[in-house]
Amino acid sequence: MPKVAVLIADGFEEIEALATVDILRRAGITVNMMGLTGNLVTSRSGVRLYTDARLIDTDASGYDAIVLPGGSQSVDTIARHQSALRMIEDFAKRGKLVAAICAAPKILAQQGLLRDKRATAYPGLEKLLDRPRNDKVVVDGNIITSQGPGTAIDFALGIVEQLAGKAAAARVRQEIVA
Repeated sequence: MPKVAVLIADGFEEIEALATVDILRRAGITVNMMGLTGNLVTSRSGVRLYTDARLIDTDASGYDAIVLPGGSQSVDTIARHQSALRMIEDFAKRGKLVAAICAAPKILAQQGLLRDKRATAYPGLEKLLDRPRNDKVVVDGNIITSQGPGTAIDFALGIVEQLAGKAAAARVRQEIVA
């Protein structure tokens, strides 16, 4: 079964992070929420969360995908974290799935990973994208992008479809009445 790392930093958007983790786990996908340096992170709304692992202690080679939830503070923190940036770039270059929602596609754009790719992001950030789309979720090769908290379920189901297939995504969609 696929294994996914979800990078979580203070200021993360809890709907995007937790809906994605929940839906992936419902599909039978192994998910590790990773704090950048610590295990306790606080969301943009003050929700405290204990992560499964710390990025600084993790060997990323066993993961099939990386997910970047939004939240402007979290995105800015990840964008300055060299280990996280190396991991994202390595996944993209190896053809592993890289998924970013809300403000997080900004990280991919800054790394040049969206060059000539169709992508979407939180409204107002499309100026950072080479080929912006107004769709809730955009898949272009091994990159998945999405617009924001209201698109989190569709985003997560898109990840499930890419990693576990259409049947798994359809099963979870029916289970959660989406």
